[in-house]
Amino acid sequence: MGESSIKIGQEFGPSVKLKNLYYVYLLLVLVFGVFSWYLPTIVVIYFFSPQLVKIIVTLVSIVPLIAAIIFILYWIPKYFSSIIYKMTETEITWNRGVWFKIIGVVPYNRITNIDIKQGPISRGLGIASLKIQTAGYSASSASGGFSEIKIDGMKNYSEVRDMILDFVRGKKPEAVETYETLNEEDVKKELVKIRELLEEKLK
Repeated sequence: MGESSIKIGQEFGPSVKLKNLYYVYLLLVLVFGVFSWYLPTIVVIYFFSPQLVKIIVTLVSIVPLIAAIIFILYWIPKYFSSIIYKMTETEITWNRGVWFKIIGVVPYNRITNIDIKQGPISRGLGIASLKIQTAGYSASSASGGFSEIKIDGMKNYSEVRDMILDFVRGKKPEAVETYETLNEEDVKKELVKIRELLEEKLK
Protein backbone atom coordinates (compact mmCIF):
# COMPACT_ATOMS: atom_id res chain seq x y z
CA MET A 1 0.00 0.00 0.00
CA GLY A 2 1.45 3.37 -0.95
CA GLU A 3 1.60 6.37 1.33
CA SER A 4 -0.98 8.21 -0.81
CA SER A 5 -3.77 6.07 0.70
CA ILE A 6 -2.87 6.07 4.40
CA LYS A 7 -5.77 4.96 6.57
CA ILE A 8 -5.96 4.62 10.31
CA GLY A 9 -5.28 1.05 11.38
CA GLN A 10 -3.98 -0.09 7.97
CA GLU A 11 -0.37 -0.85 7.09
CA PHE A 12 1.45 1.28 4.52
CA GLY A 13 4.93 1.43 3.06
CA PRO A 14 7.29 3.98 1.53
CA SER A 15 7.21 5.22 -2.02
CA VAL A 16 8.84 2.96 -4.61
CA LYS A 17 11.22 5.85 -5.22
CA LEU A 18 12.95 4.96 -1.96
CA LYS A 19 14.16 1.79 -3.66
CA ASN A 20 15.49 3.91 -6.52
CA LEU A 21 17.30 6.06 -3.95
CA TYR A 22 19.07 2.96 -2.59
CA TYR A 23 20.19 2.05 -6.12
CA VAL A 24 21.55 5.56 -6.64
CA TYR A 25 23.48 5.31 -3.35
CA LEU A 26 24.95 1.99 -4.46
CA LEU A 27 26.02 3.47 -7.79
CA LEU A 28 27.68 6.45 -6.09
CA VAL A 29 29.58 4.19 -3.70
CA LEU A 30 30.81 2.07 -6.58
CA VAL A 31 31.84 5.03 -8.74
CA PHE A 32 33.50 7.20 -6.10
CA GLY A 33 34.38 4.72 -3.39
CA VAL A 34 35.50 1.70 -5.40
CA PHE A 35 36.00 2.21 -9.13
CA SER A 36 37.88 5.51 -8.77
CA TRP A 37 40.90 3.69 -7.34
CA TYR A 38 40.06 0.03 -7.97
CA LEU A 39 39.88 0.04 -11.78
CA PRO A 40 43.17 1.90 -12.37
CA THR A 41 44.91 -0.54 -10.03
CA ILE A 42 43.44 -3.55 -11.82
CA VAL A 43 44.41 -2.14 -15.23
CA VAL A 44 48.01 -1.66 -14.12
CA ILE A 45 48.18 -5.17 -12.69
CA TYR A 46 46.73 -6.76 -15.82
CA PHE A 47 49.09 -4.96 -18.15
CA PHE A 48 52.31 -5.28 -16.18
CA SER A 49 51.97 -8.48 -14.16
CA PRO A 50 52.55 -12.16 -14.92
CA GLN A 51 49.63 -14.42 -15.71
CA LEU A 52 49.68 -16.05 -12.28
CA VAL A 53 49.32 -12.66 -10.58
CA LYS A 54 46.39 -11.81 -12.82
CA ILE A 55 44.62 -15.03 -11.82
CA ILE A 56 45.25 -14.41 -8.12
CA VAL A 57 44.00 -10.80 -8.35
CA THR A 58 40.85 -11.97 -10.12
CA LEU A 59 40.09 -14.58 -7.49
CA VAL A 60 40.94 -12.38 -4.53
CA SER A 61 39.38 -9.06 -5.57
CA ILE A 62 37.18 -9.08 -8.65
CA VAL A 63 35.09 -12.16 -7.81
CA PRO A 64 34.26 -10.99 -4.23
CA LEU A 65 33.40 -7.51 -5.54
CA ILE A 66 30.98 -8.90 -8.11
CA ALA A 67 29.47 -11.20 -5.48
CA ALA A 68 28.99 -8.25 -3.11
CA ILE A 69 27.28 -6.19 -5.81
CA ILE A 70 24.93 -9.06 -6.69
CA PHE A 71 24.13 -9.55 -3.00
CA ILE A 72 23.29 -5.85 -2.51
CA LEU A 73 21.14 -5.81 -5.64
CA TYR A 74 19.26 -8.77 -4.20
CA TRP A 75 19.04 -7.23 -0.71
CA ILE A 76 17.68 -3.77 -1.69
CA PRO A 77 14.22 -4.89 -2.93
CA LYS A 78 13.94 -7.36 -0.05
CA TYR A 79 14.68 -4.65 2.51
CA PHE A 80 12.36 -2.18 0.78
CA SER A 81 9.50 -4.69 0.92
CA SER A 82 10.11 -5.27 4.64
CA ILE A 83 9.48 -1.61 5.60
CA ILE A 84 5.96 -1.36 7.01
CA TYR A 85 4.30 1.39 9.02
CA LYS A 86 0.90 1.64 10.67
CA MET A 87 -0.87 4.56 12.31
CA THR A 88 -3.60 3.91 14.85
CA GLU A 89 -5.54 6.40 16.94
CA THR A 90 -2.99 6.16 19.75
CA GLU A 91 0.40 5.21 18.26
CA ILE A 92 2.67 4.56 15.29
CA THR A 93 4.07 1.07 14.74
CA TRP A 94 6.87 0.21 12.35
CA ASN A 95 9.01 -2.75 11.40
CA ARG A 96 11.77 -3.45 8.94
CA GLY A 97 14.57 -5.92 8.28
CA VAL A 98 15.26 -8.84 5.97
CA TRP A 99 16.96 -11.31 8.31
CA PHE A 100 16.94 -9.35 11.56
CA LYS A 101 13.57 -7.73 12.20
CA ILE A 102 13.31 -4.41 14.02
CA ILE A 103 9.89 -3.56 15.46
CA GLY A 104 8.95 -0.36 17.27
CA VAL A 105 5.94 1.34 18.81
CA VAL A 106 5.71 5.09 19.45
CA PRO A 107 2.67 6.58 21.25
CA TYR A 108 1.59 9.99 19.99
CA ASN A 109 1.71 11.44 23.50
CA ARG A 110 5.47 10.76 23.63
CA ILE A 111 6.30 12.62 20.42
CA THR A 112 8.16 15.88 21.01
CA ASN A 113 9.24 16.89 17.52
CA ILE A 114 8.96 15.93 13.84
CA ASP A 115 11.62 17.00 11.33
CA ILE A 116 11.57 16.55 7.56
CA LYS A 117 14.91 15.34 6.17
CA GLN A 118 15.54 15.62 2.44
CA GLY A 119 18.91 15.40 0.69
CA PRO A 120 19.63 16.56 -2.85
CA ILE A 121 18.97 13.14 -4.37
CA SER A 122 15.79 12.63 -2.34
CA ARG A 123 14.63 16.09 -3.38
CA GLY A 124 15.15 15.17 -7.02
CA LEU A 125 13.09 12.01 -6.51
CA GLY A 126 10.38 13.95 -4.67
CA ILE A 127 10.57 12.02 -1.40
CA ALA A 128 11.66 12.76 2.17
CA SER A 129 12.02 11.13 5.57
CA LEU A 130 10.16 12.10 8.73
CA LYS A 131 12.44 12.07 11.77
CA ILE A 132 10.22 11.62 14.81
CA GLN A 133 11.75 12.40 18.20
CA THR A 134 10.30 11.11 21.45
CA ALA A 135 11.25 11.71 25.08
CA GLY A 136 11.37 9.38 28.05
CA TYR A 137 9.93 6.32 26.34
CA SER A 138 12.50 3.81 25.13
CA ALA A 139 15.62 2.45 26.80
CA SER A 140 17.77 4.67 24.61
CA SER A 141 16.35 7.72 26.35
CA ALA A 142 16.91 6.40 29.89
CA SER A 143 20.00 8.58 30.28
CA GLY A 144 18.01 11.72 29.58
CA GLY A 145 18.39 11.74 25.81
CA PHE A 146 15.86 11.38 23.04
CA SER A 147 14.80 8.30 21.12
CA GLU A 148 13.69 8.61 17.54
CA ILE A 149 12.28 6.73 14.58
CA LYS A 150 12.24 7.55 10.88
CA ILE A 151 9.44 7.16 8.39
CA ASP A 152 11.45 6.87 5.19
CA GLY A 153 10.60 7.46 1.57
CA MET A 154 7.38 9.43 1.92
CA LYS A 155 6.16 11.25 -1.19
CA ASN A 156 3.46 13.34 0.53
CA TYR A 157 5.62 13.86 3.60
CA SER A 158 4.01 17.17 4.63
CA GLU A 159 0.57 15.58 4.78
CA VAL A 160 1.89 12.62 6.78
CA ARG A 161 3.58 14.99 9.24
CA ASP A 162 0.40 17.04 9.65
CA MET A 163 -1.60 13.86 10.19
CA ILE A 164 0.72 12.77 13.00
CA LEU A 165 0.75 16.25 14.54
CA ASP A 166 -3.06 16.26 14.62
CA PHE A 167 -2.96 13.12 16.77
CA VAL A 168 -0.20 14.59 18.94
CA ARG A 169 -2.19 17.76 19.61
CA GLY A 170 -5.30 15.75 20.35
CA LYS A 171 -3.51 13.74 23.04
CA LYS A 172 -2.29 16.72 25.08
CA PRO A 173 -4.29 16.89 28.35
CA GLU A 174 -5.92 20.27 28.96
CA ALA A 175 -5.57 19.88 32.73
CA VAL A 176 -1.78 20.04 32.50
CA GLU A 177 -1.85 23.18 30.38
CA THR A 178 -4.31 24.88 32.74
CA TYR A 179 -2.25 24.03 35.79
CA GLU A 180 0.94 25.41 34.25
CA THR A 181 -0.68 28.81 33.66
CA LEU A 182 -1.52 29.31 37.35
CA ASN A 183 0.92 31.28 39.45
CA GLU A 184 1.25 31.15 43.24
CA GLU A 185 -1.17 34.06 43.82
CA ASP A 186 -3.85 32.40 41.68
CA VAL A 187 -3.50 29.18 43.65
CA LYS A 188 -3.95 31.07 46.95
CA LYS A 189 -7.12 32.77 45.66
CA GLU A 190 -8.56 29.44 44.58
CA LEU A 191 -7.82 27.92 48.00
CA VAL A 192 -9.52 30.85 49.74
CA LYS A 193 -12.62 30.39 47.58
CA ILE A 194 -12.72 26.68 48.38
CA ARG A 195 -12.38 27.41 52.13
CA GLU A 196 -15.23 29.97 51.99
CA LEU A 197 -17.48 27.50 50.19
CA LEU A 198 -16.74 24.81 52.78
CA GLU A 199 -17.42 27.22 55.65
CA GLU A 200 -20.78 28.21 54.16
CA LYS A 201 -21.83 24.58 53.83
CA LEU A 202 -20.83 23.84 57.43
CA LYS A 203 -22.93 26.74 58.86
